[in-house]
Amino acid sequence: MNSVIQAQEIILAHSQRLGIESVPIDRALGRVLAEDVAANRNHPPYDVSAMDGYAIRHADTAGATREKPVVLKVVDDIRAGSVPECAVATGEASMIMTGAPVPDGADAVIRVEDSRRRSHKGEHSKEEYDSDVDIWAESPPGDHIRLMGENLRLGDTVARAGDAIRPAEVGILAMVKKTEVAVYRQPTVAILSSGDELEDIHEPFDVAKIPNANSYTVMAQLQAIGIRPVVLGIARDTPEHLKEKLLEGLKYDVLIISGGVSVGHHDFVRPTLKDMGITMHFWRVAMRPGHPMAFGSTEKTSVFALPGNPVASMVCVEEFVVPAMRKIMGFTKLFRPTVEAVVGRSVKDKEGRMHFMRATLEKGADRTNVVTSVGSQSSGILMSMVNADVLMLVPASSTGLNEGEKVRVQLLVGSDFQQQPDLEI
Repeated sequence: MNSVIQAQEIILAHSQRLGIESVPIDRALGRVLAEDVAANRNHPPYDVSAMDGYAIRHADTAGATREKPVVLKVVDDIRAGSVPECAVATGEASMIMTGAPVPDGADAVIRVEDSRRRSHKGEHSKEEYDSDVDIWAESPPGDHIRLMGENLRLGDTVARAGDAIRPAEVGILAMVKKTEVAVYRQPTVAILSSGDELEDIHEPFDVAKIPNANSYTVMAQLQAIGIRPVVLGIARDTPEHLKEKLLEGLKYDVLIISGGVSVGHHDFVRPTLKDMGITMHFWRVAMRPGHPMAFGSTEKTSVFALPGNPVASMVCVEEFVVPAMRKIMGFTKLFRPTVEAVVGRSVKDKEGRMHFMRATLEKGADRTNVVTSVGSQSSGILMSMVNADVLMLVPASSTGLNEGEKVRVQLLVGSDFQQQPDLEI
């Protein structure tokens, strides 16, 4: 039987990028670049002011204080997008707005807050150019000036193939006027549940049936990483209907089947997959929950056969499906982040399989991460996943964890956010 890591390695070895397509930048967020992108300009195109204030010669501010300001003659008013009308000479200053070009002769910018305009039309008047300004702070050379090309330099690579496109990358693409960009293609994914006992979401309520939650949890887990899967519904417990549904699913790049992978008398997924010529790479994983997890492939399609219990299904998606999908999509960072924590309340376990315990993560009094089990770890209790924000990783060799013991935890979807800003160091 494969360990979790061995199963992941097998799956990833059979998961490859699918090709390249071009998308407009308003649909590029969350994709992976398949080309290098170069800057088509210098940005800023010239030295610009980083503040509203006055462009000056730094030497003119030597010794300036609020009690003993330096007085400079204002010779120009430079707005963003305009061109300076004159250079700045010794004893002179040009009023300047953020983003406006720095005039010749000036080598620093004094903030408005460190000055007072002497004008009968009011402080910092934009209409009175022949008045003076009091400067009451010294300024080093280059102060509050953004140099030409500080952000981008013409011809420099600003994004590389393999980079994930986040909001900042979208902004850079817009800055270099890259209206369309080459990205790695996303896989087409079909989701199929199996079992006569299932009641689909649009079917009439039947107290004897089990709601088909798995298709929709898997759907949502994939949506959370940027994939829009197709839900194929339920395959009933006959080889004929199951084969019909499987043939439909094998038209996609990835087929995810939930349920029917055990060895019960009416579990037809395993023999039907074999009869259809699908190469199965493994049938079991030494983990809890998720032991009856299988993976196979055809020349076109990767096939994941998940357990029918809802928690086991979700955990298998997190540990196996999500990394594979991210690799296919072109990402290099494939796995959910893990952090170290201390156990908040002792838990018992059985050795032999790695256990993914549902738990919550909080900061302790000393700002240490504290992880606490949500309670029952039954693989049929979907509410345990609702109440969890992490998976506590209990090694296969462990018979339990004691309060205060160090352990690793894996963050789940949605746990990137926290209730308070927690910005103080």
